[in-house]
Amino acid sequence: MENIILGLLLLQSRTIYQLRKRINDGLHLMYSCSTGSIQAAIKKLLRNGCITASENTENGKLKKIYSITDSGKACLSSWLNSPIDIGTAKNPELSKIYFMGFTEKEIRIKLIEKHVADLKRLHSDLEKICNEGEALSSEMQNNDVLFFQLQTATYGRDLMKFNAEWYTRLLKTLKD
Repeated sequence: MENIILGLLLLQSRTIYQLRKRINDGLHLMYSCSTGSIQAAIKKLLRNGCITASENTENGKLKKIYSITDSGKACLSSWLNSPIDIGTAKNPELSKIYFMGFTEKEIRIKLIEKHVADLKRLHSDLEKICNEGEALSSEMQNNDVLFFQLQTATYGRDLMKFNAEWYTRLLKTLKD
């Protein structure tokens, strides 16, 4: 979570609310977050000198705005320049499929039908993000940050498509 926050703060300074919204709007495939998990990560980053906090009054409300420090940039750079860990690419929900033989057939079918519908909805949302990103990237040539953000969205879109197709085949097999 700390690295996600550092990356978002490298793009722009944000409040905890803005961090949570940005993670939920576009990064939820990588991390699910609660306000509590963000607050815990913020405390750790503040303690380690990776970020700073400033206060700003907006519409009569006091807001804490967090910004990345040079130390935080170095920590993020170290993480970004380390090898990609294949061991973290896990899907804990597959264990539910592994043990699904212990449930009744009707329940299995309903659960998988709902999951397919959710995957298709998520695929559609990611398709919109990809289309918007592609339009934006054609306007902003040579933008490496946008390029890799778009690649991540494309990965998510393609993964949701694969998962929807895979679960649809499983569903067809169960119904036959």
